Formats: sequence, structure tokens, C-alpha cells
Amino acid sequence: MSFPENMAYRAPVWLPGGHLQTIYSSLFIHVPPIVYRRERLELPDGDFLDFDWVDGQAGAPAVVLFHGLEGSADSHYARDLMAHARTRGWHGVVAHFRGCSGVDNRLPRAYFAGDSKDIERMLRHVKSLHAHAPVYAVGVSLGGNALLKWLGEQGEAARTLVERAAGVSAPLDLTAAGRTLDRGFNRRVYTARFLVTLKQKALRKAAGFPGVLDAKAIAAATTFRAFDTLVTARLHGFRDADDYWLKVSSKPLLHAIAIPTLVINARNDPFLPARALPSPDEVSPAVTLEQPATGGHVAFPSGPFPGNLDWLPRRLMQHFDTQPG
Repeated sequence: MSFPENMAYRAPVWLPGGHLQTIYSSLFIHVPPIVYRRERLELPDGDFLDFDWVDGQAGAPAVVLFHGLEGSADSHYARDLMAHARTRGWHGVVAHFRGCSGVDNRLPRAYFAGDSKDIERMLRHVKSLHAHAPVYAVGVSLGGNALLKWLGEQGEAARTLVERAAGVSAPLDLTAAGRTLDRGFNRRVYTARFLVTLKQKALRKAAGFPGVLDAKAIAAATTFRAFDTLVTARLHGFRDADDYWLKVSSKPLLHAIAIPTLVINARNDPFLPARALPSPDEVSPAVTLEQPATGGHVAFPSGPFPGNLDWLPRRLMQHFDTQPG
């Protein structure tokens, strides 16, 4: 699939480099707040999933967003995409992973980058509410990896729930991403920031379920490798971080995706080295790879200073609008 040349991403000249594009877009570009309608889905295992909705017109398409690590409906990319859906009269929904909606989940488990079962639960729920309308799915960062993994596992069966999909800045190779984030500037800035809330949640989980987690070791963790070994792997049945990263990476499954799927990764994304990105011969014909030289991690700023984040939602909507042919 091709798209107009004027939709190809180019970073503004006043904001160079992957780090600046990532940090500035996240902290300094204003995206207006969204008024959501909260819906809670109670699960058979005793836990729950929270959905934040922007309601559209009857019969209009629905766009479901799976957020990134420690993201939520308040993340800048979520608000931006939901605003574009609302402008079109579409339904939009941010499907929160367990423990990410502002309320701790109830069980001795959390969320992780390959939780295919919860991806399917959330998509089935959205489709049940919009059975006769197109459903489009977007996964961002961790949520992008989880969505792409599910799409690859499902193959043709994914068509029953989703018509088109997109993964944005997904850490397709989690081993490469984990090692990159645990070094140098990345470790001091991005990893340290993520670990603040991740460790807080894990320590509450350790207190609520004595004997499941090692609170002292968690408090001392300073890398994703340590945290994923102590918490993510322990709660979700993996041996350690290396086992988890290897088994849930979506890159090996991109060849099996059957529905039209757009995969966007900037080659200067600080979270994933360009050498780890897939080549066209590693994905199915249904997958469109877009790997612009710039854009950072879930950033893609554009326009004159102080900038905007409109390129990404516009590109996603263009993908959803494309008809088979």
C-alpha cells in the first residue's frame, strides 16, 4: 500500500534527534483533555478491565487503542487519537491493561507485553458492542507489541474481530529493546522514570499477596532486566527477563498477520535500535512497514514551533480509510 508523498513523516527542523523528539512531544506539546465515559468489564477470574469511551454516531466505526507501558487514556497519543475519532463521529475507546486505569487490579498478576488473552478479551468486548460496524485496533509501544503478537497468532481468525490494525513504536524485539533501555542515558532517563510507578505498583502487590514477590529486591531494582525478572516473569509464568523478552516479542509473528496492518517505527526511536527492525521479507503481504528516519518514540511531532502531534492520528485514519483493492 502506498500513500501520498505529503503524508510521509518528516521531523520539523527545529526539533532534531530521537531523544528530543520523544521527550519534547511527551512533555511539552499541548494536547487538549478528553472527556471519557468509563466502563468496567468484570472478568470470570475475579479481576476487571476498564474502558474509557468517546461515543460516536450509531453505526460508525470503532477505534480501540491499546496503550503503552504505564500509559492510559490520559496519555498524549491516546487523547490525540480519540480527538480525531470524535471529530469524525466515530466511537473511540482506550482499553486499559490491568492496573493502568488509576485503580489497582485485584489479582496477583499485572499486564505484560505479550498478553494475548487480554487483548482478545478486550477486542471481543468492543466487537460485541459494535457487531455491525468496522472495528479498528491500534497498539502503541508495549500495547503495539501485544496487539501485533495477537494478530500473528490469530492469522485469518483475527478478521472476526478487527478489520484493520496498526502498531506504533512497538518494541518488536523485546530483547533488543530491553538491553537498549538498560544502558546509559536511556537507563538514567526513560527506564528510571518507568520504574517509579512500576515499582510502586509491584510493592503494593507484594504487600497484598505475601510471599509472591520479593519486596526488598524490587525496591532495589534499577533496570528493566531486574524488574522483569523479579515481577513480570514471576507473576506471568516466565523463567526470567530473558525468557519473557524472547517468548513475547512480536517480530517473529509478523509473517503470519493476515489483516491489513500498518507498523510504524522511527529509525531514531531511543527504545529500539534500527538494526532490530524487520525488513519487508520478514513480514506478511498484509503488513505495511513504515520506518521513517526520524520521529522518536511515540512522538512524530510536526508543524512550526511549538508543534503538534497530528501526523500520527492522521496517518492512522488514512490507513483505516483505505479500501481493499
